Amino acid sequence: MRYFLILIGFVIGLASPLAAQNNDIEATIGAQFDAFKADDFNRAFSFASPGIQDIFRTPENFGRMVTNGYPMVHRPADIRYLDLHEENGALWQRVQVTDGEGRLHMLDYQMIQQENGWKINAVELVKLPQANA
Repeated sequence: MRYFLILIGFVIGLASPLAAQNNDIEATIGAQFDAFKADDFNRAFSFASPGIQDIFRTPENFGRMVTNGYPMVHRPADIRYLDLHEENGALWQRVQVTDGEGRLHMLDYQMIQQENGWKINAVELVKLPQANA
């Protein structure tokens, strides 16, 4: 029984930092969604990694890219956080977004940790499986 309790304590000890990391990642992505909904592209741009900021150079360029290329991110109706997974050493948060017309979209957010918190380093649209008729 004592070994079982030690094992449970060990598992809980490992899970706590992972849960905190997951919460911080979801909070970062959620804050960017909130900024987009408010058309606050300066704030939305602040959640992008330095590499993404170098590519787009200005919050206005970044905002145009999101508005034109990812309208479901600019104006989501619903957001659900799914799994956080590691792929080739990178952390990816899967997010299910329902757009204003009720269509589902799956996006993978690549996250990197910086000294001032988590940043979004990439967003990939995940192809949904086609339903068989």
